Amino acid sequence: MSYSGVDAAMRERVRQQLKEVEQRYGVRVLYACESGSRGWGFASPDSDYDVRFLYVHPPEWYLRVEAPRDVIELPIDDELDVSGWEWRKALGLLKSANPTLIEWLDSPVVYQQDDATVCALKAEMPKWFSAVRARWHYYSMARRNFHSYLQGDEVRLKKYFYVLRPLLAVRWVEAGKGVPPMRFAELLAGSELDAQLRQEIAELLARKQRAGEAEYGQRLPRLHAFIAAEIERGTIPPALPESREGDVRTLDAMLYRTVMGQM
Repeated sequence: MSYSGVDAAMRERVRQQLKEVEQRYGVRVLYACESGSRGWGFASPDSDYDVRFLYVHPPEWYLRVEAPRDVIELPIDDELDVSGWEWRKALGLLKSANPTLIEWLDSPVVYQQDDATVCALKAEMPKWFSAVRARWHYYSMARRNFHSYLQGDEVRLKKYFYVLRPLLAVRWVEAGKGVPPMRFAELLAGSELDAQLRQEIAELLARKQRAGEAEYGQRLPRLHAFIAAEIERGTIPPALPESREGDVRTLDAMLYRTVMGQM
């Protein structure tokens, strides 16, 4: 497991939180990871920890006429934001090619996992990936963040990455490369950008990693122009292939084996 960007004390605190979740809710945590800036690779020193997990209930929980709540959300404090999805919900989201779930499975910061279960889930992931849905998800995210956060003469520097990362993911998908990597550095390395723009992004990234979450700075003209052009270009989506190969019977079997403790 990788713990990049998370020190030993915080790893232990997260593990304790997960143990408390298991005891309080009577569940088994199958997978837990970082889903935010620490997973993306551009955390500030004071960034919080966005912990996301997948969990399964005992068999009797599934034998109900009315489906119970399938999300666990803990109160957010100054450092920790912890929430999780129930296993049947997660498999349904995979079936619908949910980009957020797919991104979690690529997180470089994994706190806990059931190796056999997660390996089986990751093996299914490429079969359900939808280029069309992923492209729309990341484009919509980039456009929304751009209009919400980057319109003033001074902007929060971190917000550049909340637009850049999804825009580079859009390019990744449009290039036919499949599932975009979660790590910003991998997305950047796989993107065709001119040298000056790439240098400006590198300098901004270094500044972001030294600065606090709330730091403001002057708008960066070259980077802003690139983002605006990509947002405009993205309004007309290209034709993308949809050749999903997943079989829902495989997911049904995975659900059964996991719930019954047979994985």
